[in-house]
Amino acid sequence: MAKQKSTAVQTSADTLKKKGPMYYLKRDWQLYVLMLLPMAFIIVFKYFAYTGLSVAFLDYKIGKGYAGSKFVGLKVFEKVFKHRDFTKAVANTLLLNILDLIFSFPMPIILALLLNEIRVKWFKRVTQTLLYLPHFLSWVVIGATAYAMFATNSGVVNTLIANAGHSPIPFLQEDAWWLFSYVLIGIWQTMGWGTIIYLAAITNVNSELYEAAKVDGANRWQQCLHVTLPCIRSTIVVMLIMQLGKLMGGSFERIVALSNAKATEFTTTIPVLVYKWFQGNKFSESTALGLFQSVIGVILVIASDRVAKKLGEDGLL
Repeated sequence: MAKQKSTAVQTSADTLKKKGPMYYLKRDWQLYVLMLLPMAFIIVFKYFAYTGLSVAFLDYKIGKGYAGSKFVGLKVFEKVFKHRDFTKAVANTLLLNILDLIFSFPMPIILALLLNEIRVKWFKRVTQTLLYLPHFLSWVVIGATAYAMFATNSGVVNTLIANAGHSPIPFLQEDAWWLFSYVLIGIWQTMGWGTIIYLAAITNVNSELYEAAKVDGANRWQQCLHVTLPCIRSTIVVMLIMQLGKLMGGSFERIVALSNAKATEFTTTIPVLVYKWFQGNKFSESTALGLFQSVIGVILVIASDRVAKKLGEDGLL
């Protein structure tokens, strides 16, 4: 009987091997049709766009195009690196992203662990929904709301502070307070959405591990520390690697939405500088700076992935 089952399984496997790509194309053609539009979008706006990187090595003129513009090699990069705003943009970009890494990255993990401990299902669902909502808000809306809440004279927060007998705090009007507000608003906007991946990872934890921990006398905190966190460690490592790849990036919309004329110390970042140069018809410089940013990001991802693998994790690549 066992021999017959083994033969049947082998026959089924051989049959699947003989079926070529056309078999699956005919069987699931509706899914492939649905995939055409997003694939076309990726090809046109992601891969075809790579041809524009040649601008970083040209003295690009719109009227002359790619072919007519003079090839200047790395001179554009030399010009970018010597620009007075380059060092400031790199320093501010690293500062803002490192602060996000320190304060924003752990929050979804902590929040996911807390949500996992909620046993009332309806309350858990309502809480998750409310926490996800900020992710879907435009940064324009978030910025306008932030200025309405944190305005020095008329903001809701400063009105409460003044009623309590204290001096108003210039949350968005002084550089140091602007930096604090930038990080705080970023945590609020991203932490709810980031919990989705960690909650999904937590659901895959074997329930028998919790039962064994209970038998050993572990309380809820100890179960979280010694069971849940070790089981989702690989997910945390992958997300950390992806976050490290963004250290030289940053959110252009977030900075612009929270910018103002009074707090300007930390608002000059690489994405903002690329946009300003592009507005000023400095196409070669803006492309070179964007390419520099992307290359550093790739290097950081590869380096952090190798470090993770040396520490025994699966890594990303």
